Amino acid sequence: MEYEPKTPQYLTSDKTSFAFVSAHDRWPVIITSAIDDLHRTVADVTDEEKRKEGKGIIENLAKLKYELQHDRKLTPLPDDGQPDIAEYNDELEQRGNPTWYDVAWLYSECYLYRRINTFFTLSKYWKDYDVFARQKMSTFKSSRPAVLELAGRYRDLASKAESGKGEDGKTPEEIEQAEKLLFAEMCEICLWGNATDLSLLTSLTYEDIQKLQGSEARKASQKNIIVNDLDDAFDILRKARKEKKDSQRQVDIVLDNSGFELFVDLILAGYLLSADLATTVVLHPKSIPWFVSDVIPKDFGDLLNAIADPQAFYTAPDETGKEYPRLLDREEEEIKFLFAQWSKFHQDGKLIIRPHRFWTTPGSYWRMPKTAPDLFENLKQSELVLFKGDLNYRKLTSDAAWDATTPFTTAIGPLGPKSNIRTLAFRTCKADVVVGLPPGEDEKLRQAPGGGGDSGSRKWAWTGKWAVVSFCDGKA
Repeated sequence: MEYEPKTPQYLTSDKTSFAFVSAHDRWPVIITSAIDDLHRTVADVTDEEKRKEGKGIIENLAKLKYELQHDRKLTPLPDDGQPDIAEYNDELEQRGNPTWYDVAWLYSECYLYRRINTFFTLSKYWKDYDVFARQKMSTFKSSRPAVLELAGRYRDLASKAESGKGEDGKTPEEIEQAEKLLFAEMCEICLWGNATDLSLLTSLTYEDIQKLQGSEARKASQKNIIVNDLDDAFDILRKARKEKKDSQRQVDIVLDNSGFELFVDLILAGYLLSADLATTVVLHPKSIPWFVSDVIPKDFGDLLNAIADPQAFYTAPDETGKEYPRLLDREEEEIKFLFAQWSKFHQDGKLIIRPHRFWTTPGSYWRMPKTAPDLFENLKQSELVLFKGDLNYRKLTSDAAWDATTPFTTAIGPLGPKSNIRTLAFRTCKADVVVGLPPGEDEKLRQAPGGGGDSGSRKWAWTGKWAVVSFCDGKA
């Protein structure tokens, strides 16, 4: 808890907060889904020793669910050989060995996933098993319409960007304006891509998910970006391209969800490289299965394998036996274009995957300079660091109950002014913490239908309907 701000964090005991809803309603569903997944896998295991061990993990998950629902104390994590275990257990002791329904939301949610992970890391046969992988790929397959739409549009845009075509007859100002609009569109696709956050949308059908994706949905949602600093971020990258034309220009993306969102993150990375707005893009996944759908290194391979043979992936019957129409030749070619481009960028060292254990530690990013100085120094080398999604935003701001008018630059503490890091947070609001709003905006949104009214709850910020894109130039 050292190095955190003095502003108190949201607690699972606060009935007006989404922390309370998460602990009571969401987490039991997530654990149940993990149990169901493992049951299905264990049923197909023929090795008796492995099968027995798998059943033991199922029992541990069931025990965890019981402890949660009966408000037991959080217990120290067993040592699986990783250094973060001591950090988790030291903090648990400092917090006074709290119970599930009266503890800081950020710590307890991280603890939940880290504890689930120990069930596997301490096993003999299941060390690398991702209990959420099946769900991730199923959701990516359900995103077929949006994947095809983006693949088709991106191939044309990337080709033009690399060749410089499409600029004939335009003035430099017109070219810059067109490029700024395209950058904004790419970033907005990335922003709304996390509409498929699996840890939150536990009951949507495939059809519901599809409605959240695609260009028409994105345009309709544009007005719901209540803080939008994209122009500042674009100006930084354009200026760096002009002044450092022959130098290394790195952009970092701290990833959020896998599946469709990872797909659009790779679209953005490919665009930045094609348009020479970056010479290198570093992608930061988690090291362990995390918050259901967060990206781990294996997810890159799973996604690339899917788009390497899109016909097989998208036409294979789903778990219910439902069959899907074949892709058109053009659609197949457009997806394979992405596979070829991304593979080449990776081979050429322009697209780098760099996991770090810090991303799955229990605290906020206020701790980074002291607890992960190597990572902090590395991010200083970047022209821009994009933090994707709700959890990264919560960690940037320490998931604290800031007044909504608190400047973003204040709420991110050591990653703010004078940090020498340029921070850009992309986030659809799915938690209570929100900063950088103009006076009166929070109150207005609370009074809107479903916004929370006078209940004391900031319900408008729980739904994912509203978004913020917040920037801080720590190099200024």
